[in-house]
Amino acid sequence: MTTLSRSAIFDNKREAQKNELQEDYVEMIAHLIQERGEARISDLAELFGVSSAAVNGAITRLKKDGLAHSAPYRSVFLTEEGEELAKKCTSRHELVVNFLLCLGVSRDNAEKDAEGLEHYLSNESLSCLRKFVDKKDKLNITKIK
Repeated sequence: MTTLSRSAIFDNKREAQKNELQEDYVEMIAHLIQERGEARISDLAELFGVSSAAVNGAITRLKKDGLAHSAPYRSVFLTEEGEELAKKCTSRHELVVNFLLCLGVSRDNAEKDAEGLEHYLSNESLSCLRKFVDKKDKLNITKIK
């Protein structure tokens, strides 16, 4: 059995932290486009509880990374790559929420907790969660007691 060094563990955490904001933004942009047909800077600022300047900074990074595009004073849209990342993030979020619901966590707390957990779970852990949730669904179990 191999044991990860403490530095490797923190490297993984730092990488997840770096990606967390980017993932939250593409997920929210996709949600707004689906719900309202567009994602405006002011809407993103309100939803995240930050200033428009903070949103503009995040959008600039998304554009630089090839995940979003917009024109000055226009709505923000995702590139194909951004849409794929948003789908992946939404799927991961739903998986973590469903897992927490299986454990008996309330819907509100499952949504809040998933928002943090989803960015830090490894692909292996996510795969195990998926197997657990799928197995629970096949057995028609509503929650673990």
